[in-house]
Amino acid sequence: MCMESFYLARSPRAPEVAFDFAANRFLLRGESYPEDVSAFYGPLVTQLKQHLQTQKNANITFDFDLIYFNSSTAKVLLGLFDFLDTIAMQEGNHVTIYWQHRSDDEGMIEIGEEFAEDLQHAQFVLQAIES
Repeated sequence: MCMESFYLARSPRAPEVAFDFAANRFLLRGESYPEDVSAFYGPLVTQLKQHLQTQKNANITFDFDLIYFNSSTAKVLLGLFDFLDTIAMQEGNHVTIYWQHRSDDEGMIEIGEEFAEDLQHAQFVLQAIES
């Protein structure tokens, strides 16, 4: 059984992680280029998947506020988006993904648009925030 919440403070190479399982609200914020992407994200994604696979008729929100991430993290994100899209079509779940970006960060806007194109069931919202 998943815990009710999980928090991991931002480090120089890894993002802040705030998972509120009880509220189905999840956040990744900061930069992401950990030395061992699998070691960092593996347990987080496993726990997230275990929890979300049990949800029915749930509102699920995931906030991504990343200012930089490397290609290894991008692969993790792609897998996570695919999973969230699958969860959105199962059991009446409503999944909203907020891709937060600085209004002048054309690169993050473009990447968000590319991620959004691959989703069919989850709602993907590009959300400009102040720098």
